[in-house]
Amino acid sequence: MAKTERALIVGVGAGLSASLARRLRHDGAEVALASRNIDKLAGLVKESGARAYRCDARRREDVAALFKAVDQELGGLDLVIYNPSQRARGPFVDLDPTEVEQTLMVTAYGGFLVAQEAARRMLKQGHGSILFTGASASVKGYAQSAPFAMGKFALRGLAQSMARELAPKNIHVAHFVIDGSIGKDPEGEARLDPDAIADTYLHIHRQPRSAWTWEVELRPWVERF
Repeated sequence: MAKTERALIVGVGAGLSASLARRLRHDGAEVALASRNIDKLAGLVKESGARAYRCDARRREDVAALFKAVDQELGGLDLVIYNPSQRARGPFVDLDPTEVEQTLMVTAYGGFLVAQEAARRMLKQGHGSILFTGASASVKGYAQSAPFAMGKFALRGLAQSMARELAPKNIHVAHFVIDGSIGKDPEGEARLDPDAIADTYLHIHRQPRSAWTWEVELRPWVERF
């Protein structure tokens, strides 16, 4: 009998994270969902049978408590996905330093905290995947969006460094450049379908170790390169 996978998705909303939760549950996985506001997850929890945990990824104590609870209730994790991000927009000289700090804390520092807790456990068990959701801003900065680019560049650097260090220890780390808007599109063209993105995440998670991918770029086919 195949072993039941255990997955944690941090930063859950109605788009990509929900698609990932549904797909994982469809495949028989035990799924944990983490969000600052778990009340909004009631429908998804009921639909998918996943467990919900309150966690602010910017706070070390929250992240430590999250993993302790998951350890106790699921007994370990095969897959951890980090989705949170935050934006602070505006002309560079007018940016509020406090908003910039919070953007970096959510988008990058939280990714470090979650990944560190996940890696510590996966090193002990000898396997696992840690996946990060990036954006086109991970590789190119846009006008009036410096804080978002700073956070996403940092997250990409974290993923690349982790991949080089942890791949030889059987921990698969991958970063996803989402180049476009996510959402259901009646025409099926202008937006990235979250279900299709979820399929790619799980394909990467289950890649044979002899041919691992550390980064994938996804965009709708109508998007200009």
